[in-house]
Amino acid sequence: MARTKSPNFEVQRSTILENAAQLFAQKSFPSASIAQLAELCGMSKPLLYHYYRDKLHLLFDIADTYLDRLVAIEDEVAGQGLDTEAHLTELIVRFMEEYATSRHYHIVLVQDVKFLEDEAYRKVAEKQRQVVDGFARLIASLRPELTAVQIKPVAMTLFGMMNWTFTWFRADGPIDRAAMAEIVSQMFLHGVYSPGLPHIPPRQEETPHEQVHLPENGAA
Repeated sequence: MARTKSPNFEVQRSTILENAAQLFAQKSFPSASIAQLAELCGMSKPLLYHYYRDKLHLLFDIADTYLDRLVAIEDEVAGQGLDTEAHLTELIVRFMEEYATSRHYHIVLVQDVKFLEDEAYRKVAEKQRQVVDGFARLIASLRPELTAVQIKPVAMTLFGMMNWTFTWFRADGPIDRAAMAEIVSQMFLHGVYSPGLPHIPPRQEETPHEQVHLPENGAA
């Protein structure tokens, strides 16, 4: 006889998923354990298995849930009736906002989906392609002279700019997230000479030669 789900089953499942995303992001998927997750959730391992079969089930759900959010953002922005450049700019801003809001999910997506088994990996990869294709169509509209072969690396270059800011960006630094999103959009659309790059005054403790430096220990 199947076990009856409690009224708050989905709420509890969502809480477990949030904690799993945090744990996997901090320790990496291979290093995190179900025992650690159960402790973080304040429940026993047997109870946790009532909600998720195993770590791979959790990993897939983290990636799939996060990608659903990104697809929803693409759909929402597409419905705003913006011109192509404004549409792409808004997507960049909204995606980078979501990356910050869902930082643990984002880290797991870019670092750990390679551990999924074949069928689950294919499902995630297909949804990732759907997200990238949304950007690629806008780029193709902006630059119709580009071939289909050229469009994908251009789109992936943009994702490279957006996806890895978590490795060095400091939310408490001199640049806030909105300015960072503007920098990415202006750099991608118009290059380093873009007149639209935001002016960011140096912090009082900085001298001019200190404003540009290489990241130290993964931070800038």
